[in-house]
Parts: sequence; C-alpha cells; structure tokens
Amino acid sequence: MASIKDVAAEAGVSVATVSRVLNDHPSVSEDARTRVLAAVQTLGYRPNAVARSLRTDQTRTLGLVISDVLNPYFTELARSVEEEARALGYSVIIGNADERPDLQDHHVRTLLDRRIDGLLVSPADGGSPGMLDAARAGTPMVFVDRWIPGVDVPVVRADGRTAVRDLVAHLHGLGHRRLAIIAGPAATTTGSERVAAFREAMAEHGLPLPDAYIGQGDFQAESGRRVTEGFLDLPEPPEVVFAADNLMALGALDAIRARGLRVPEDIALAAFDDIPWFVHTDPPITAVAQPTGELGRAAVRALVDRIEGRPPQSVTLAARLVVRRSCGEPAPTPHSPVTNRSKS
Repeated sequence: MASIKDVAAEAGVSVATVSRVLNDHPSVSEDARTRVLAAVQTLGYRPNAVARSLRTDQTRTLGLVISDVLNPYFTELARSVEEEARALGYSVIIGNADERPDLQDHHVRTLLDRRIDGLLVSPADGGSPGMLDAARAGTPMVFVDRWIPGVDVPVVRADGRTAVRDLVAHLHGLGHRRLAIIAGPAATTTGSERVAAFREAMAEHGLPLPDAYIGQGDFQAESGRRVTEGFLDLPEPPEVVFAADNLMALGALDAIRARGLRVPEDIALAAFDDIPWFVHTDPPITAVAQPTGELGRAAVRALVDRIEGRPPQSVTLAARLVVRRSCGEPAPTPHSPVTNRSKS
C-alpha cells in the first residue's frame, strides 16, 4: 500500500506539500497540485483516516449501540440510521448489546477509543455504568427508542400509548374481555411504558387485569414462549395475548401452535412492533407499528446537530394500530384496505 512519502517521491514534491494538497490548503501552486493528484491516482494512495482525525479532531463516524441486532425492529432502525448518516457525510459503526448492559459498555468503550464523533444508543436494561459515564462526560449522544429518565440526553422515540389504547378498544369491540400481556423488562422505559399504557386502557373499558395475566418477558422469543405456556395452563386462560414486542409475539405463536391451538379461533394474538413478516403469517397479525425508519433518520439528524454545534431536539413520533386478522377480525373484502386506527 502506497504511503504519503511514496506520493511525494512520485510527484517530486515534499511530504508537507502532499499534505497541503490533500487537505485543500490554498498555498499550493496549481502545478504542484496537479502532480500530487496525478501521483495519488497512479499509486492508488488512500489517506489514513485515523491520522487525519488526529489533526481535525473529527472522524465523520458515528457509533450505534442497539439492544438486539436479531430483532427485526432494530435491524430496520440500524438501516435507516446508516442511510441517513451516509447522506449527511458520516459513516456508522454498529455494536450489538444483545440486551446485556456489560456488552453495551464494551461497545461504548470500543467506539469511544475509535474516536467516533457521537453515539446513538438504545439503552439495554435501563442503562449501564460506562454508557452513563460517557453521557455525563458530555459525549455527543442521542437515545433512540429507549431512554433513561434523569439523564440529560436528547431522546428520539415513538409514543405508543394512543396506539395501545386503540388496540384495547379494538379488542373490546370484538367482544374480548380476558386480555393478557407479555411485558418487556421493567427496567427499560419501553417495557414499563407499554405495560402502563395497557393497564390504563383496560381500566378505561372496565376490564380487569389480574396479576396472572401479566407475564414478565425480556424482549426475546423464548420468554414469549414461556409466558404464553403459563397463560395457557391457567384455569381460565386469556382470550387474547398481547406481546409487547415482535420477538415475544413469535414465541407466543410457537407456544400456541405447539398446543395444537388456532389463532384466533382458540386464542387471539396481537403484538407491539409491526414487522414485514407479520403479513405473511396465517392469519396476519394485528400489531402496533412504530415509524422505525423515521426514528432512525431523526436520531441521526439530532446527533449531527449536537456534533456540529447546533442545539439538538428531542423528537416524539406517534405509533399506530394496524388491524389484520389475528384477533378475530372479519376477513377483508376484495380491494379493502388494512385499517390503521391511529394517525401516523
């Protein structure tokens, strides 16, 4: 691989002149500039981005630490982050915390060591010491999807309360009265918020929510399977299982089918976090959809504002209910659209 010294020798100029040309310094003659650029092309020279960052104190690189790369929601989020960052002239390095605070801290430390310009984080399990230290030290940071109350970091998230209220009203309108929820980790803001919204919506319709109908999951498929098995073993099983994320919904569906039961004839199923394959299940799954792509794009814009000295803004977008047929809804007539009960 060619070095800057090789370029200088090929062009017949000093290393300092090559450096000035590569950094667009005005005090270089057109003849020298032409020879240096020709040498760069001939030798295939690529400037060292790390060395350049030491001079400019900027790498044009963002770090993204997501909770679970296997979760389709976070996969879509990461894609929108990468696309928006590229459009704004930044690259992205992704770390997968796998819902583990210790692994989250590992990625935060590694990214900071690589001199990234800023961090996007979806906090695992309520946060982690290293991530919190980085935020309090003034590292440019934005929380996306999840957040940590009391930490002064801009937050880009979706508000699912109205959509959950719409879901419960929809289920009530279909005649369902025994509704259960597979909750996410209570230490995460999304886990606690979705349970609270569900509880409030149940109360609005005068529906009881016994403790036996609240199952503790961890946003992983296996927990959805385990909790649903417990629901099915109750003397009076619920009529509907609402999974607070898509992977837990997948586990719930596995548990239901393993018992030889049918959705929605024997038990209904709904989910938070709509994903593309929900339309391909039989029946298609009714779900709360978040504006995932826009969340990722808005988070990047907020972080770049922070990096480039503009005041960043927290952003809250609305989730919406997408009605399909997993809760006993009538089959759509030909050419009839899917119903979206909440405004996007």
